[in-house]
Amino acid sequence: MTRVVLVDDQAVVRAGFAVILGHEGIDVVGEASSGTQAVRVARELRPDVVCMDVRMPGGDGITATRELAGPAVVDPVPVLVVSTFALDDYVFGAFEAGASGFLLKDAEPDVLVDAVRRVAAGDGLVDQSLTRRVLDEFSRRRAPAAPDEDAAGLLTPRELEIVTLLCRGSSNAEIAAALHLEASTVKSHLGRVMTKTATRDRVQLVVWAFEHGIAAAGR
Repeated sequence: MTRVVLVDDQAVVRAGFAVILGHEGIDVVGEASSGTQAVRVARELRPDVVCMDVRMPGGDGITATRELAGPAVVDPVPVLVVSTFALDDYVFGAFEAGASGFLLKDAEPDVLVDAVRRVAAGDGLVDQSLTRRVLDEFSRRRAPAAPDEDAAGLLTPRELEIVTLLCRGSSNAEIAAALHLEASTVKSHLGRVMTKTATRDRVQLVVWAFEHGIAAAGR
């Protein structure tokens, strides 16, 4: 069973999420009302996913995400940021801090459930309405002028093609169709790429690709 910690300064939001997730067999094992408390609770309980709000008194969600899942964390806890705000700085900040997903609070209940399961499975997720904006923002802010040849050298030509399409917001099925592959083959390639790049999910692989200019090279 997937284990979740809910983090939001509004008790009614936590209660609503708990009902939605519990109805689908997802176990809410802990709650927190601030980023500082979230870090303590998550480190103690080691859930499969932390559903993290952004703006909270007593410690914000971006800082807490970095402490739980940032690049320097040896044993990270997957974080799904769930926010009312779709501001670029929040979305971009969440992924730079190590979040595996970003979802808006007005998402339908089944979308929330699917997002939690996908993050727990290591797939990562960006709210569909934000995907293009997020990728464009990564391209604008992070991609260097030229690709990092050492980083690109870690990947085979086929893997580079797949990562480039992933960075354009394509799903496994869309990548498979574009490259005339089976979706299962694409998933296997991505698994190997994540191992090579030491990234834990699709979202952080996209961050890695933009940081090293690999996505920009294929745009």
